[in-house]
Amino acid sequence: MGPTASGKTGLAVELVERLPCEIVSVDSAMVYRGMDIGTAKPNPEILARAPHRLIDIRDPSQPYSAACFLTDALREMEAITAVGLIPLLVGGTMLYFKALEQGLAVLPAANPQVRARLEREAARQGWAALHRHLQEVDPEAAARIHPNDPQRIQRALEVYELTGRPMSEWLAQARGSALPYRLLKIGLVFPKREELHRRIAVRFHTMLEQGFLAEVESLYRRGDLHPGLPAVRAVGYRQLWRYCTGEWGFDEAVRRGITATRQLAKRQLTWLRAQRDVHWFEATEKKLLDRVLKTLTDAAISAR
Repeated sequence: MGPTASGKTGLAVELVERLPCEIVSVDSAMVYRGMDIGTAKPNPEILARAPHRLIDIRDPSQPYSAACFLTDALREMEAITAVGLIPLLVGGTMLYFKALEQGLAVLPAANPQVRARLEREAARQGWAALHRHLQEVDPEAAARIHPNDPQRIQRALEVYELTGRPMSEWLAQARGSALPYRLLKIGLVFPKREELHRRIAVRFHTMLEQGFLAEVESLYRRGDLHPGLPAVRAVGYRQLWRYCTGEWGFDEAVRRGITATRQLAKRQLTWLRAQRDVHWFEATEKKLLDRVLKTLTDAAISAR
């Protein structure tokens, strides 16, 4: 686990080449076909060395949720263990990790009409105003959800409007059977926030050089996608989409894309710091692989 741009995929590939593991992607954007550059999806060469499950399993027009991930991940983990291998879960979508470990509340299905109306309100008033409304109806959820996280603000308000109950109440009643696996958590962090910010900016510009804008323009030209879809709301895609619509200039879209990525990393780190039993490693340390392998070996010995 770790924030975006922390090198999770690189470490995971090295582990798979040395241990009897198979990777299960824990990434809400890599599930979509045709979204390769902006999601930093492993290229064919890397996938040949270390196959990843749960990438390229949806068209961008098809919503994908934590509930979908929970079902899919448990199925893939069972298939991996059935042939004597160990599932190695890798990614930065912290809600998916939480769903796997703790289960999920049975929430109402998405309602297109309610979502469309909330988006219209956000267009008129701004998401900050909707976040203030969320503070009134569900202060616990509002405290947990950042004002710059429109997707989660929208979902929390949608649940409240559909059920009359705050989402925080639903989450408190989450019910899920115990995960039939022993977990060992590896967390990648940066000692200095400036280094993470630098890597985020460098990676964003590198993705642009690799054709990120053309990728978004291709999605935009399809005509069947819209900003309300989870795929289009993905960080980076959402900002370049607004460039395609003419709402923002290119430089503005890039600046906001980098800022949004930094905000995502901050939310990821906040969630990670609240986790228990995590083995922490600095993402930039020279002997990272050796130290992680030793931790895994020691854990295996102690479990005997």
